[in-house]
Order: sequence, then C-alpha cells, then structure tokens
Amino acid sequence: MRLVVLTFFLSVLSANALTAAPLSDDTENCLACHVSVTPGIVAGWKKSLHARVTPVESLSKEKQKRRISADEVSSGLSKNAVGCAECHTMNPERHQDSFEHNGYQVHVVVTPSDCASCHPTERAQYEQNIMSLAYVNLNDNPLYRSLINSINGLQTFDEMGLLYRIPDEATNFESCFYCHGTKVKVEEMRTRETSLGEMDFPLLSGWPNQGVGRLNPDGSRGCCTSCHSRHEFSIEMARKPYTCGECHKGPDVPAYKVYQVSKHGNIFSSLGGSWNFNEVPWVVGQDFTAPTCATCHVSLIVTDDGEIVAERTHQMNDRLSWRIFGLIYAHPHPKSPNTSIIKNKAGLPLPTELTGEVVANYLIDEEEQAERRANMQKVCLTCHSYEWVEGHFARFENTIKSTNAMTLTATNILSEAWEKGVARGLPQGANIFDEAIEKKWVEGWLFFANSTRFASAMAGADYGVFANGRWYMSKNLQEMSDWLEFKLKGK
Repeated sequence: MRLVVLTFFLSVLSANALTAAPLSDDTENCLACHVSVTPGIVAGWKKSLHARVTPVESLSKEKQKRRISADEVSSGLSKNAVGCAECHTMNPERHQDSFEHNGYQVHVVVTPSDCASCHPTERAQYEQNIMSLAYVNLNDNPLYRSLINSINGLQTFDEMGLLYRIPDEATNFESCFYCHGTKVKVEEMRTRETSLGEMDFPLLSGWPNQGVGRLNPDGSRGCCTSCHSRHEFSIEMARKPYTCGECHKGPDVPAYKVYQVSKHGNIFSSLGGSWNFNEVPWVVGQDFTAPTCATCHVSLIVTDDGEIVAERTHQMNDRLSWRIFGLIYAHPHPKSPNTSIIKNKAGLPLPTELTGEVVANYLIDEEEQAERRANMQKVCLTCHSYEWVEGHFARFENTIKSTNAMTLTATNILSEAWEKGVARGLPQGANIFDEAIEKKWVEGWLFFANSTRFASAMAGADYGVFANGRWYMSKNLQEMSDWLEFKLKGK
C-alpha cells in the first residue's frame, strides 16, 4: 500500500514538473496515471502553452497579443492550466463518446466546440472555411463519390474487361478521408484489459482521424489538431509549411512542393531557422522575412510599429479570390462552405459547366473577388513594390485563363469520345472517371492544370513547367487526341 501511495505521489510531482500554471485537482488525477500510461502525451503537453499559462493570464494581455479570442472564460477554467480534464471532460452532455472513466465522464474526441470555450472567434471563422465541410463536400457529392470509387475500388478482370467494386471503408479512411475527415461514431462499449486493470472504452468507427472536415461525436465539424497537433498545440508548428504539406503536397494539391522551389521557400529553407514563429502578433521583417502558408492565409500580421497588415483568420479563403484546385476549372470561390449544394445547368454538382462557364449564383461576385485580392496584396506589399505585385497577379490571372482553356480542349476530346461511342460517360449514364481516356482527362485538370496554377500563384515557376505542369498538360492532350483517333479507326 505504501508503495502505491509513493508511486502516486511521485507521479503527481513528475506531472507538475515544468508546468508553470497551477493544475486543477481533476487534471492532477488524470496525470497521476497518464504520466506513466501515456508518457509521450504528457511530455508533449508539458511543452505547451496550455500547461504554462492560464486563460486569465492570457486575458490580461493587450488584445492584439492574446492567443485566445474569448472576452471571458468561465471561472472553472480560467485560473488553472488547460489540462487533460479541462478538454476531455468538457461538455459531456453533447458528446456521444463520453463514458465513465475513474469517476469522470471523459470523451476521447476533443472538438472545435470544446476549444471554442477559449477560442470562439476561431471556431466561428473556421465554420465558414470550406475545409470545415471537407467530409460533407466530398462524401455528399455523387460525382466525387464516383471518382473515389474509380480510384479506391477493388478491380477485377472478367470477360475482357475491368469490373469495379465499391471500396471498403478502411481504404477510403486512409486515402481521401484521411485529409478530408471521417464521420466518427460510437459503435459500442468494449471492456479491455489495461495495465491498471479492466476498463470500459467506446469503440469508435472512423477513428483515428484528424482530417480538417471531420464529423465529430458532439455534432461539430472540423479538427483543430489538423494544424495545431496534439498535445503541444503549437502555433509554431501551424505556421511552418511542413504542417500544411501533410495534405497539400500533391500531385493534386502541390502547394508544398511549389513552395519549395519558390523564392519564398528558398529563403525559408536558408534563413527560417532564425525566425520567431511564436510571436503574436507576427511582425513582418522582424519575426520573419518571407511568407509561409500561414503568413498569406491565416496569421495576424503587423508592421514593426504595430500597424495591422492582415487580421488573423481561420476562414482562410477571405484573402483568396480564386479557387484553383480540386475542380475541373478554376473559378471564383463559392459563397457557402457547403459546396455539396451547388448544381450547374446540367444538374451536375459542379461550380462550372463542363464547358467552363461558372455557376454564378453559388459563387462570389467580382466585387468580392477584388476585395479578397486586395487583402492578399496588402501582405505582398509589405515586402514588394506595387509594380512587382501587380505583375505577379496579372500573370496569375493569365494562367487561370490558359489552364481553363487547356482543360476545355481536353473536355472537348472526351465529349467526342462519348458521342462517338468509344467511351461511356455522361450520355450513357456511366461513371465519367473510370475509362482510360477519362482518367487522362482527370489527370489533365486534377494534376497538371492544378500544378500550373499553384506554380503561378505561389511563384514556383519551375514546378509549373516540367514537374507536373505545362509539359504534361500539353503531352496529355496529345495522348488523348491520339487515343481518340486510334479508337475511331478501329470501329
């Protein structure tokens, strides 16, 4: 018995080491076991600001320097470190994954609704971000489901043809929905033997997952740890391009690869080791000397005299005038983050017609585009001249026109194949992604046009020529044309 008490006492001492903020009794109870059961989690948390600063200390700072957006935090949370209990016992009545654990109602999946206790503005902004609906936008779009089936479905060869089976959930969860997010559900409770004896835990489907549009057991959408990884929840990690590169590396979304060959990426790779990635607000020219993803899309940026260049935003598209990837044609951003509601004239769930015309009712207008472009250019102008910035954006707009034109050419070739009966697609009511020429068509816009646009938008020109850019886009068109000619000669 004395040994057990001594072990408990030492565990609590160890858990409190290096944490400057006082711990709640509930969190101390959690740490007493988890410092030995999950030492990696506890070690990571100890390094976090959650462990070192209380919410009331954060609220005492100037508003611009705060990392929380709440004007006040409940008394039960404000004076202690943000520890295990503060997050994993929050809002138990909302959590279907809440279960009894050593006298507490604990849930596994901490969600944006939980984080909103201290970060309500960030949660509200993120709900206007297309990423918060990434699961819904992919899963509830029948056209995209057809694309998933053509990629992930198990194929068999029978009677001189390929047959596709509907992919299993495990395959979908570790491919498309890894980044888009899964739907996490409680299936049942299970008893497991642990190092501390038998315990009951919920069995979750769709888990593990940290996708940006995850549907959570409390009904919320999204996952803060997509960018602010557990359990340090580091702003430094979120500001570095490696974090975005987890899902934005390509070939369909090659932002990170383009960044690496850009001058901005060159400067980051050479000098980024001396930058200050933790400061709030982030001072351009002082804390950093070239942008990362967060600089352009998320962070509160100020000059050295405190003038605001760009407000912090977790909407992330309010500095973006064009949506340049993931769809057949580049187009103005959708008004709603829920893109599954979009229908074109042909009844397809697309923001453009197959011939490229935009479905204007669902997309932002030119005035909103101009405002978003101006917001982005304010960031650019802190380091570049007006002529430089104008020249860059003129090239980018030209690239959008040229890549859309090349995609239209590819679509015309595919439409001819459907019309002549050498491929089965829309006219035949068939999957438009599963035949050879259709897969070539998909590569044309999903890989090559996207890569070219990213290279233009992010000034990574090398990637937009021979590395999945213009060379492959033009080569792909020739191969599609030759395929069609060959098939027609064989009829």
